[in-house]
Amino acid sequence: MEREQWAQLNEQSTKHRAQPNTHICTMISSSWTGGGRGRLRQAHSQLRSSYSAPPMVIEAAAAMAACSSIPLSLPTKANPHRRSPSGPRLLRLPAPPFSPLRSPLLAASARPASRLRTRASASPPAAPTKDYEFTDGNGEVELRLDIGKLGIESSRDVFVDVDDTSLLIRAKSDGTLRTLMNATTLFDRIKASETIWFIDEDQLVVNLKKVEQELKWPDIDESWESLTSGITQLLTGISIHIVGDSTDINEAVAKEIAEGIGYLPVCTSELLESATEKSIDTWMASEGAESVAEAESVVLESLSSHVRTVVATLGGKQGAASRFDRWQYLHSGFTVWLSVSDASDEASAREEARKSVSSGSVAYAKADVVVKLGGWDPEYTRAVAQGCLVALKQLTLADKKLAGKKSLYIRLGCRGDWPNIEPPGWDPESDAPPTNV
Repeated sequence: MEREQWAQLNEQSTKHRAQPNTHICTMISSSWTGGGRGRLRQAHSQLRSSYSAPPMVIEAAAAMAACSSIPLSLPTKANPHRRSPSGPRLLRLPAPPFSPLRSPLLAASARPASRLRTRASASPPAAPTKDYEFTDGNGEVELRLDIGKLGIESSRDVFVDVDDTSLLIRAKSDGTLRTLMNATTLFDRIKASETIWFIDEDQLVVNLKKVEQELKWPDIDESWESLTSGITQLLTGISIHIVGDSTDINEAVAKEIAEGIGYLPVCTSELLESATEKSIDTWMASEGAESVAEAESVVLESLSSHVRTVVATLGGKQGAASRFDRWQYLHSGFTVWLSVSDASDEASAREEARKSVSSGSVAYAKADVVVKLGGWDPEYTRAVAQGCLVALKQLTLADKKLAGKKSLYIRLGCRGDWPNIEPPGWDPESDAPPTNV
């Protein structure tokens, strides 16, 4: 079966290489509130097309549990891998109103003294009760709003403004124009020109045609609740790996994502410290960063066969993710690079990410998704986690076969041949050059 899937993958990759690279840019205007700090607004996401593989769903149930519950087998070393030529996708989160971390992106920063062992974020208040009905049908979604008490006399008093990603519904009542709904970011794109609306007794009915007809919408907008409910159909069980310069940020965001989508949170730092009975800092001081990174690679190898996990990796010079030759098992999941940036605006942040990718000076640039942070505060953990899910949703929609390719990579043993997967039977330890490049 793996050979047949590899043959299909190889054929698709050949066709893809014959075409120029495609860039998909999507503006994201969702906003969050929390902690009395005001709003943090997502600004931009840039996606690139990638090689694809036939879809294959991995089904496995994983209950929420402590990080140390993952069984590990510790071989003596982790195999090297080739560097991935594909660049990451970019999501920019502008600076919130607090002082940013001052750590350069092109050099691994030292880990902060305090460790975030539990989630310290102040989650936003519960969503208000919905005053509408929402259903997802075959290729379309329907919205019903009660307007009986508004005294609307005719359809001329109703105004429905819609584009591919947003919906604004207003109505004139008692001489006043009222906003009934303002969904600034729909859960996914729609065919705006095919929108139909009408009044059915005391309800305003709006029918929207989906672009991605097979994508199930949990709700009308791209909220935290709808993202955490809807993203799993796109991830198909493939794990998520969080990388970046800060272990604390990686762990906080990974735990928030895992709690939201029902995956198992895993912290490599906790697994390593539990196994060795000493802190990472003590280990670093006595044996050096390379020893810690090698040990984390062994942990990642053991985790690579697991599904439905969100893995927080070590940050800075301590981590395997900061080394080009230790990404073999990180590629088994969707990788998200959390990058704290000193860029003053969105354009500067995008240029900063492009330079990191093109220069190849940072191993984190091998990640599937880049989330740019204008700063960091634990109160905004959920906002950053939501940004990660938005980027992963767009990534998997842009390449619907990417999850299947990750699955095939896992089934073949994570041999280090990502993204150009070699045929079954290929030996990464042999001297034979790769054939699928």
